[in-house]
Amino acid sequence: MSTTAPRGTTVALAAACVLLLASCGDPSGGETAEVANASGTRTKINLTADQNRVTTAKVDSIAAGVPARIRARGTLEVVGSSGSAAPLTFHATDDRTVIGVETDIAHLVADVLGLEPRIRTVSWENIFVGLDSAKYDVGFSNITVTEERKEKYDFATYRKDNLGFEAKKGSGLKVDGPEDVAGRTVAVSSGTNQEKLLVAWSEENERAGRKPVDIKYYQNDTDTYLALRSGRIDLHLGPHPTAAYHAATTGQTEIVGTYSGAGAGLQGLIAATTKKDNGLVEPLADALDEIIRNGTYAEVLKRWGLSGEAVATSEINPPGLPRTGA
Repeated sequence: MSTTAPRGTTVALAAACVLLLASCGDPSGGETAEVANASGTRTKINLTADQNRVTTAKVDSIAAGVPARIRARGTLEVVGSSGSAAPLTFHATDDRTVIGVETDIAHLVADVLGLEPRIRTVSWENIFVGLDSAKYDVGFSNITVTEERKEKYDFATYRKDNLGFEAKKGSGLKVDGPEDVAGRTVAVSSGTNQEKLLVAWSEENERAGRKPVDIKYYQNDTDTYLALRSGRIDLHLGPHPTAAYHAATTGQTEIVGTYSGAGAGLQGLIAATTKKDNGLVEPLADALDEIIRNGTYAEVLKRWGLSGEAVATSEINPPGLPRTGA
């Protein structure tokens, strides 16, 4: 069974990229995209609705731990973000089927628990509204463990969380710390841990006598990237896998810095997120440990080019991004 033991390894700056991506054109323009890891091995990503997902067997001893109301229903109600975020969660070429690494991991967990996964996508803020109301059982949506979120939710971790600063190609920018974004115009999504880190960096700059960050918010990724290409913003801060995927498939931007999603001194972690004390987090963590053990987890990460984000075990409620000002 997974425990709450803190991670032994911490990082101040995730200097190495999780993955390198080779451009194959925009994902909307074809049925595959190609990713390459640091060794140069390339993998084609299937962008169609016919995913031929990795599957695994039910484990009765783990499934027995699922709350009775969910076992009786027979489904695992999964929620993710409706925002297009390849290779995390996005729509296939049919523009209807939800695909991505988050969806694949949710399917594997449901397999172990003997449940049918029902995937729903909503706006970011409505993920948490739905979890609060028990409309959804669990969120698989690149959700970072934070100390603030731990007050309301339980977490079972399954991926490392690294962030990426994306700039227009050839910008000459490099981001290693707060001083590198002083006075810069940076776009970020509201309500995310990326926003919390950027706000903290801006405040640190002001305390040090430097200019604050000019933080911008856009309704969708299309508007963000248009602003980046046109020079209205200098940088976009988001999940590193998404930023790297976009940079590769468009050829118009580049990653100019990476950082742990939990800030300096702690490796950020992405987790399956469920309402606190609802009885589901331990079966989720045990199911994640099972797919890590049986190798299907590694297969899924590999097929999406994210092997570098693998964790050795699922942790329940580990230390997360500290509170702002903590």
